Amino acid sequence: MMLDHVGFAVADYERSKAFYERALAPLGFTLLMEFSGAAAGFGRHGAGRPSFFLEADGEPVRGRLHIGLRAESRAQVDAFHAAAVEAGGIDNGAPGLRWYHPDYYGGYVLDPDGNNIEAVCHQPEE
Repeated sequence: MMLDHVGFAVADYERSKAFYERALAPLGFTLLMEFSGAAAGFGRHGAGRPSFFLEADGEPVRGRLHIGLRAESRAQVDAFHAAAVEAGGIDNGAPGLRWYHPDYYGGYVLDPDGNNIEAVCHQPEE
């Protein structure tokens, strides 16, 4: 994997933090650290450090940002999508197989700022 971490500014920090706390939980991500109410760092249990940051300062991305998060199973993709919609995200593509390759199983939601957040599993169905 090439990326170490990703971070982006959001329009409403508290709203986005609450959304991501719920939406990322099915993927095993939790809020690992927060810096003075200005940045939230999410990561997987046991990872020791965050890899996904929300930032209160700065301008939110103009245009749509697309972030794909790896899921360990298709069930995790389904759970992510359901949790994200329940947390206020907008369905942007129900979980299912995509044409990218035979085992590409993804689900998409728009976060509170309209960013396209995807959970994807590349494993065949078990």
